[in-house]
Amino acid sequence: MQVSNVNDVKIYNLSCGKSLPEWLSDRKKRALQKKDVDVRRRIELIQDFEMPTVSTNIKVSRDGQYVIATGTYKPRVRCYDTYQLSLKFERCLDSDVVKFDVLSDDYSKIVFLQCDRYVELHSQHGRYFRLRIPKFGRDFSYHYPSCDLYFVGASSEIYRLNLEQGRYLNSLQTQASQLNVCDINPAHQLFAAGTAEGKVECWDPRTRSSVGILDCALSSVTEDTEIDGLPAVTALKFSGPLHMAVGTSTGQVLIYDLRSSRPLIVKDHQYGLPIKSIQFHDPLELVISADSRIIKMWNKDTGKIFTSIEPETDVNDVCVYPDSGMLFTANEAPKMNVYYIPALGPAPKWCSFLDNLTEELEENPESTVYDDYKFVTKKELEDLGLAHLIGSSLLRAYMHGFFIDIRLYHKVKAMVNPFAYEEYKREKIRQKIEETRAQRVQIKKLPKVNKELALKLYEEEEDGHTLQKKKDKKMTNILGDDRFKVMFENPDYQVDEKSEEYRLLHPLVSKISEKRKKKLKAMEKLQPQEQEEEEEPEGKPSDAESSETSDDEKGWVEEVRKQRKLIRQEEKDKRQERVKEDRRTTLKPQFYEIKAGEEFRSFQDTAKKQKLMRRTLEDRLKVEEKLGTLTVTDTAVGSKQLTFTLKKSEQQKKRQEAEKQHKEERKKLRRSAGHLKSKPNKGRPFY
Repeated sequence: MQVSNVNDVKIYNLSCGKSLPEWLSDRKKRALQKKDVDVRRRIELIQDFEMPTVSTNIKVSRDGQYVIATGTYKPRVRCYDTYQLSLKFERCLDSDVVKFDVLSDDYSKIVFLQCDRYVELHSQHGRYFRLRIPKFGRDFSYHYPSCDLYFVGASSEIYRLNLEQGRYLNSLQTQASQLNVCDINPAHQLFAAGTAEGKVECWDPRTRSSVGILDCALSSVTEDTEIDGLPAVTALKFSGPLHMAVGTSTGQVLIYDLRSSRPLIVKDHQYGLPIKSIQFHDPLELVISADSRIIKMWNKDTGKIFTSIEPETDVNDVCVYPDSGMLFTANEAPKMNVYYIPALGPAPKWCSFLDNLTEELEENPESTVYDDYKFVTKKELEDLGLAHLIGSSLLRAYMHGFFIDIRLYHKVKAMVNPFAYEEYKREKIRQKIEETRAQRVQIKKLPKVNKELALKLYEEEEDGHTLQKKKDKKMTNILGDDRFKVMFENPDYQVDEKSEEYRLLHPLVSKISEKRKKKLKAMEKLQPQEQEEEEEPEGKPSDAESSETSDDEKGWVEEVRKQRKLIRQEEKDKRQERVKEDRRTTLKPQFYEIKAGEEFRSFQDTAKKQKLMRRTLEDRLKVEEKLGTLTVTDTAVGSKQLTFTLKKSEQQKKRQEAEKQHKEERKKLRRSAGHLKSKPNKGRPFY
């Protein structure tokens, strides 16, 4: 289950998560639930609520017990029993279903309009009859008083099939070239058909005559219509006896009052995609319109958005379960989505446990969407060396940062700072030691952090004439409150008195802080080294000191001005130093030459390394063994270098000593030949 919050409306996607195959044993299912988080979080509301490839249409029977859906491949229809939460039956068809409708209260009478001009009538046992219409059909409606089926399609005629007589009746001739959708008003049985030219033609079934033509194209013209032509009517739905909603191919939904030719409101989906489905939610006066990209819910009077749903795959059809907050969608994916929105209404009777589940989730809010991800800013990515991943699938942009997989984050964090865990461990040990020390007999002494603030609090605590004592005699000191003890233990909370903000907010603190520093030095001298007796801080300040502080407080405006002048002077001095440094640096063109030194030693080393790399591994090891060291570098862990000193065995040591002795003996026996000089031959060959 996935929870999202759009416009402060909770939306529960009950079909989110992985599905398990039926042939798995219970033991393997439990093992998968322990390993995989998606499997553990899934809620299988209706078993096998999916199609092999794609689902095209979905509807609910009038009694609310059965959910019927069509899909492909192969073309089929599936009926689900909500009382049993499982599949009731499945039937395969000869061709894909364009539209279907349930004529009875249950699944016993269903009509299917197929893409090859065939119309199939199904009863409870299976296919009852099959016939063909003259042109390719796109939509149909059933007129209950006369038992007539009205078919519209790639023709200007409306075909009528009477189910009581079992024959075709005279068709209705329209002024359109093609008809896309149709609907019948349940209040007064007015029949309406949407044309490809962007018009809606209304007919009275009793007299079989045209009542009127409503032009919707002019009210939904956009900038793109000049290229694409006039928008066509792609969706049509009646609400009550007087209101009608019209969806166009350019993504607009128009709400009409049948007594007026102008729309009451025009709602644009902003995607430019044809509207595929329109539903009305009467309790909240909402319109649920859907194109292939988004499902929008908005007020039919004001057009104010209520909430919206953006599925991961394209939407083919939307069905609202009656008198509830549950929606079914047919998608371009095997799974059919099930959404539950408590703000629209309660859960159906067959899944009433959803109300208790959502109430528990609202009482204990948890981030169920991003549990496996870590939010990082752009600066943190640069520190981790992952800035090159921006724009890839490993990072998902969100507000001012990115979401990254928590496993990848921990791996990179360990590579960048391999000793972070050791530092964290030392800090935890130090905190535990400090906690155990706090349980001993304590001496009233100043803490290590924020000593001056603690001294100030001690003075206020002992002074009985402070404002705090006047207001509330039972007020406890901050030093004795556990909520603020970290402020005097953690060095991160140390007050920086040299900062610009502190100096402007506390202009008179400079003189008072000097007096407190003197007190601190005196207390450190008087404080005994043995920690058995408690020592109280110094008593009340004298009258002279209090008078001095009062005088200082009167002139706080002058002190603020002085502090501002000092800050400006410091900034000016810093600027002057920068200017001097810039002047020192000459901008003349320089000719760079290689000098022998520490900076250019790497050039010589690279030449030697290249020669060594050409040799075999055995020769390289022998050379490094003669040098007595073996160096291994690894640039993947942050360009660190490890040096290993090879230990020599006793045989190697004896061999080296024997070689040294042999060399020394040779040196002693060797005679120099420097006194011999070569003489040139005078014309005689040397044999």
